Amino acid sequence: MKCFDETLCALGEGPLWHPLTGTLYWFDILEKRLYARQGEARREWQFEEHHSAAGWLDERHLLIASESGLWRFDTEGGGRERVVALEADNAVTRSNDGRADPWGGFWIGSMGKRAEKGAGAIHRYYRGELRRLYEGITVANAISFAPDRSCAYYTDTHTQRVMRQPLAAETGWPEGEPATFLDLRAARLNPDGAVTDMAGNLWVACWGAARMVCYSPQGRALQMIEVPARQPTCPAFGGPELRDLYVTSARTDLGPEALAKRPLNGATFVAEGLGRGLPEPRVLL
Repeated sequence: MKCFDETLCALGEGPLWHPLTGTLYWFDILEKRLYARQGEARREWQFEEHHSAAGWLDERHLLIASESGLWRFDTEGGGRERVVALEADNAVTRSNDGRADPWGGFWIGSMGKRAEKGAGAIHRYYRGELRRLYEGITVANAISFAPDRSCAYYTDTHTQRVMRQPLAAETGWPEGEPATFLDLRAARLNPDGAVTDMAGNLWVACWGAARMVCYSPQGRALQMIEVPARQPTCPAFGGPELRDLYVTSARTDLGPEALAKRPLNGATFVAEGLGRGLPEPRVLL
């Protein structure tokens, strides 16, 4: 895995490969910025509040999640229009991990700005409706979807367990109760962001462990990839034929020794030709 972009984010998150433009977008949540790279061309936008995740609407517009709402964002003009409020009356929380689902919906997690226990939740926006799916979440992460549309995955990182949620075939709403897919407590791994590949494998960023781990649809560990940052946060497939795995990372809360050991803590990385991903679905407003 090599460095893709040397910008050192306090808390890099939410990588999105735009399938129409070949652009990688990602956020620095704590610095309230959005970055983009298309080839060697690089752009950035500064916000007044925390933003963390995105889906694509068309070649020019994204749906971006902030601490107060979901927004239609113009990547050319830089303006944004609120689509729906998201915990806007709760000053304790901000948005965190999120991803579009195969039905054109958008799942978005929240958490306390100081990781207050149980302060967060996971929501889904779909065809004009924002519905809270799970409450009492401390750090919402790993939101991703099986390629056959059978289930969603998510985690509360502090539990060290990734959950599997069956989904209704026609609408994508949760159906039945979630069950534990991965229990990583014995391995002492903290699951952060995740993404599925074409084969249905789940690629999980392991916060604090400087690694990505790939798990089969049956929950068996298949592959481990070292990341040149102690705190990898979230993966996304992109590049030619979606064969490259991009990973954001964070440098927040690391001391001088840890920063010196891995000078690229907070950078964004890529492992080329690692697998075969799926294009991120278009969000339908």
